[in-house]
Amino acid sequence: MRQFGFIVLASLAWLSTPVRSADPVVADVLLVGGTIHDGTGRQGFAGDVAIRGDRVVAVGTFETKSAEWRLDCRGLVVMPGAIDLHNHSDRQVVDSRTRACVNYLLQGCTTIVTGNCGGGPVDVGDYYQKIDQAGAGANVVHLLPHGALRRQVVGTERRAATKAELKEMQLLAEQAMTDGAWGMSTGLIYVPGTYADTEELVSLAQVVARHKGIYASHIRNENVRLLAAVDEAMEIGRRAGLPVHVSHFKSSGRGSWGLVRRAAERIAAARKKGQKVTADQYPYIASSTSLDATVIPTWARAGGRKELIRRLDDKEIGVRLRAAIAENLSRKENGQVLKIARYSPRSDWVGKSVAEIAELEKLTTVEVAVQVAKNGGAAIVNFSMSEEDVRHIMQVPWVATASDGRAYLPGADRPHPRSYGTFARKLGHYAIREKVLGLPAAVRSMTGLPAEILGLTDRGVVRAGMVADVAVFDPRRIRDAATFEDPHQFSEGFRYVFVNGRPAVYRGKPTGALAGRAVVHSTGAAK
Repeated sequence: MRQFGFIVLASLAWLSTPVRSADPVVADVLLVGGTIHDGTGRQGFAGDVAIRGDRVVAVGTFETKSAEWRLDCRGLVVMPGAIDLHNHSDRQVVDSRTRACVNYLLQGCTTIVTGNCGGGPVDVGDYYQKIDQAGAGANVVHLLPHGALRRQVVGTERRAATKAELKEMQLLAEQAMTDGAWGMSTGLIYVPGTYADTEELVSLAQVVARHKGIYASHIRNENVRLLAAVDEAMEIGRRAGLPVHVSHFKSSGRGSWGLVRRAAERIAAARKKGQKVTADQYPYIASSTSLDATVIPTWARAGGRKELIRRLDDKEIGVRLRAAIAENLSRKENGQVLKIARYSPRSDWVGKSVAEIAELEKLTTVEVAVQVAKNGGAAIVNFSMSEEDVRHIMQVPWVATASDGRAYLPGADRPHPRSYGTFARKLGHYAIREKVLGLPAAVRSMTGLPAEILGLTDRGVVRAGMVADVAVFDPRRIRDAATFEDPHQFSEGFRYVFVNGRPAVYRGKPTGALAGRAVVHSTGAAK
């Protein structure tokens, strides 16, 4: 499915009126009698939805000439398929074992955005071709990953790019945007993206801007220096002339709780002046990344794993490095809030905190971190956020819902449950049961708003003419079953999910259909 044009919808409210069709409708699928939450944020309304081929052909009240398949949706909610703005299934969506994205389909998610946090394929054309050759469970939108781009050209050294290297990166960025990337992402706490200065990011963002793309960033700091990191992201947007999107918006660490609210105020002030700035959030109090990125300073990770080990073993540098690791662990309650999610050398450590492991192994927490680093690193879950902050930020109208997860098959690891539960949790726990925000706003945060942020004009809203990415759930049963202790559990409550008009979930079970396609952004560079 090729997506042509880039039109940021300032408001989707004008799309929300139920249409009374003048002519009888011919439909392949008719969703009958549901409460339609159309993705614009307006209140739900009773009506039918007709699908023909890969399009929605009628919404609301209309006469039906014929309908091959009628599905009773009385008592159920009909919504657009969720669009996950922040997904890490770059490898999984082209892997035969996981390309079906079942854990996302069972959350009502029909489109994922890959290339986030600066990681993923740089050759966008080749990536899209692989997706379309074999199909995928969900549609795929891709961002050019700055970190992977820099690694390809500059490597992992801690230095500025040369003029020649910068030129090469610009040419590769130009190619990626021509091939259909929707923007560029950065991961500014990760090697090698962290070594790029603001000037480098602006120069690459200018290439993206010529193609009407966005700049999505895992910013440089999400704790006590959050405000400065947000300011840098907005500076890049202003100087390059493109929309800015802050990934997984939060303030991490007890010492920074509440700071995300000040950051939101700062963004709101910029928006009031006309700058396009948005953010996304997953509805959990824990984050997840590598233990290395959490406790080992960026200077020590330059050059890759071998260089890190060399520094750890160096008599002088090793002392300084361990002191830095100890300081970072002290900000994480000496490892008590850091739980191992995946670590193949010691599967018995999975699910335990760094502090618990240290006690069991008669080691210091620093020694545990060093041992993990020397053995290839580990994924961790970091319980670092305030529930009050999470609830506050999810009510901000320009903050979308996104998982920061990936396609999974159940296994021995204990990943963050967000990969299995994000969208069901936002709808069931926070909107329906806790009433932190209304259901119309919750639906919009994962449908119409992400479409607006990306510039997707043919999905994200249930209306005639839009791509038939549609999800139907039972508001009485919708829930995220995945927990931190037992994360490999699929969400419950989504009864039907259609991807490009084809049933991907039927009566709560995945059908195995691979109806997803690469969604290619095509505008050509501005003259």
